[in-house]
Amino acid sequence: MRRTGFTLMEVMIAMFIAAIMLALGYSAINQAAKDRTSLETSQARITEIQRGMRVVAQDFAQMIARTARDTEGGGNIQAAVIATNKDDTLITFSRAGWSNPAGVQRPAEQRVRYRFIDGSLVREHWLSLDSALNAEPRQRIVLTKIKEVQLRFLDPVSRNWRDDWPASTPNGPVDPSNIDLLLRTRPLAIELTVVFDDWGRIQRLFEIPS
Repeated sequence: MRRTGFTLMEVMIAMFIAAIMLALGYSAINQAAKDRTSLETSQARITEIQRGMRVVAQDFAQMIARTARDTEGGGNIQAAVIATNKDDTLITFSRAGWSNPAGVQRPAEQRVRYRFIDGSLVREHWLSLDSALNAEPRQRIVLTKIKEVQLRFLDPVSRNWRDDWPASTPNGPVDPSNIDLLLRTRPLAIELTVVFDDWGRIQRLFEIPS
């Protein structure tokens, strides 16, 4: 009886084909894994930006005309909204609606400050609106990988955009007759422009409640 089987050449060809298919399969799996990692990274970045913008939107939506005491011991009253456009502090303001799910004994109003530090948008807040002398704020990084941040404010009187706030600065002492104009006036809207390293320029316009 004649025996049949594979020749050495046939076996080598089959092994060669199997090796090619294995290499192609590994390459496809490796590329799929890289694509998945890249997709997860992009999704995480999108989520960070969306969450950060939502935090800013919630803060600006709760902005109130509430002055605050300074924390440097000068005895001065700070305006409800301050933006000097001179240092890493972008804006300082008072807001209401501070949620308190744990029922902690504290006010619902909050003093908030946004700063641009080392390529990040940092949110700071004090536990008390009229904080004690030299009280340190709590920090939270809202957005990262930023090249530039700019704020503009829509003046309710002139209807013009400006880079600083308040629109009117006191030349003399503040008293009950001028405190509303000098320290409690809020802009009609705030324009936020953020230039990211990876996502480019994003611009948002926030209407400020009257």
